[in-house]
Amino acid sequence: MYVGTLSFDLLLGDIRSLKEKRSVVRPIVAELQRKYAVSVAEVDHQDLHRRAVIGLAVVAGDTEHLTDVLDRCERLVAGRPEVELLSVRRRLHGEHDD
Repeated sequence: MYVGTLSFDLLLGDIRSLKEKRSVVRPIVAELQRKYAVSVAEVDHQDLHRRAVIGLAVVAGDTEHLTDVLDRCERLVAGRPEVELLSVRRRLHGEHDD
């Protein structure tokens, strides 16, 4: 069993309220869940209007599938025109990790 995680640090466009922020972040979270069956949520900067951190986790039986899903998720977020992807942090955990 392998677990992969991604953390996306996002800068949002011309957002002036938390309500507007939710209208940008929620569709990204929902699309990731729907398309790739991953666990995903906004995990940091909930109180800031123009920043968001989205965390994502996936479990797979082999590293090839895990890497493929993580790559697809990263491309989806990077391709969203309403956000600027500041950084991505990727971690892979395997059965033999301590």
